[in-house]
Amino acid sequence: MSQHHPANGRRVTPGQLVDNFNRKISYLRLSITDRCNLRCRYCCPAEGIEQVPHEDILTFEEIRRLVAILAAYGVKKVRITGGEPFARKGVLSLLEAMKKIDGVEQLYLTTNGVLAADHLHALKAAGVAGINLSLDTLDRQRYAQITRRDRLDDVLRTFHGALALDIGVKINSVVLEDTSDEELIEMVELGRKRPVDVRFIEQMPFSGAEIIDHLGRESLLWRLQNLFADMVELRTDTPTTARLFTRPDFKGRIGVIEGNSRHFCASCNKVRITSTGMLKTCLYDNGVLDLRALLRSGRDDEEIGRQIVDAVVRSAPDGHSAEKASRRLSEPSMAAIGG
Repeated sequence: MSQHHPANGRRVTPGQLVDNFNRKISYLRLSITDRCNLRCRYCCPAEGIEQVPHEDILTFEEIRRLVAILAAYGVKKVRITGGEPFARKGVLSLLEAMKKIDGVEQLYLTTNGVLAADHLHALKAAGVAGINLSLDTLDRQRYAQITRRDRLDDVLRTFHGALALDIGVKINSVVLEDTSDEELIEMVELGRKRPVDVRFIEQMPFSGAEIIDHLGRESLLWRLQNLFADMVELRTDTPTTARLFTRPDFKGRIGVIEGNSRHFCASCNKVRITSTGMLKTCLYDNGVLDLRALLRSGRDDEEIGRQIVDAVVRSAPDGHSAEKASRRLSEPSMAAIGG
């Protein structure tokens, strides 16, 4: 049955989730916890963030219900994030349940890799097609400095173990003010002989601190192009946040995610749900719909679906507009938002 949106006359049917700018939503990034076993300096303060009470976190049953509702409106790809997903007990059983939901075709996981190595066989059995692995440097001392934990060996064990099992790997590497050229070169080399996407990310202001303007410095892409003059950009027909490049005799790809300059908004196909059940149609908004409240107030799936459709229709055109509307004086931690 079609549903009428009073603001613009649009009629939306199950299997279709489209905003006012004709962006079709097919991708859900779902945070299951705000807990993390690292303290990355660009993500949260050294002392960590104030943890959400357990009863305020979505239960696994609530998560499964929301994914099923969104899948009925065309969401086909689900990525489980945190915090760190393995900081929550039972994550493997949740992943198994996600893959069984009608309409969910692709299941992925974002992890820092500290605890994942011993669970790779289970991830593959659960139907996880790939992992995004957070790794900002291959220098052990620098890794400990950035994450405030000495766990690089564990992360590399996850990296090599996933490749051995043919689990797809994308590396997410945040480029900081003091990231050296040598570190960038070492990271890129991970993709020379391996089918790995090494994706460099502009530092974004989600560290739990005051807002900082990062746009004044030279662009990340400019820096990489100067280091790797033989990079050739690849075209893709699917929505992606990363601009992808290859090099001669290169098995992997180099990605550039311009998260702060936000050049990918026009093709954005995702929504986020935080661990507390807040729907975000943009990384930079304050949240547009309290799904936890709807779930716990006894609303049925049809009503929740209708409100999700309405919230998506009201999406901001881009991240700059969403950030301006949020009127924040400080930024939340990415651990609280969901990576």
